[in-house]
Amino acid sequence: MKEIEKAKIKLLSDRLDLIRHKMANISLPDETEKVEKYAEFEKEKVELETEIARLKAVRNNKLSKEAQKLEDMPFKRLITKKEQADIGKLKKTVRGLIIVHPMTALGREMELDGMTGFSKTDF
Repeated sequence: MKEIEKAKIKLLSDRLDLIRHKMANISLPDETEKVEKYAEFEKEKVELETEIARLKAVRNNKLSKEAQKLEDMPFKRLITKKEQADIGKLKKTVRGLIIVHPMTALGREMELDGMTGFSKTDF
């Protein structure tokens, strides 16, 4: 789902960029044909900008819900380097462990300092 939203935002941003370039290439003399074309581009530009803003807000809202869910878990702590080396073993011993890396979108939003594990049970 995230990939689809990301691709939609990218596609709309590309279209918006193309329209901006077309608008820059249109000079605005008194020709009504060019003025109408410019107005058409302007209208489409506004529509694209609002749609992009809406999609980004939806994406951020989903991230926030996920971040809230993790923050509400009773146990959280940084994962040590030794545990990171054998992460599979750690995940097998702690059922329901969710690990968030600080460089992912969720990690940046939560402002994590290092790889952090979230769990319902102590680990």
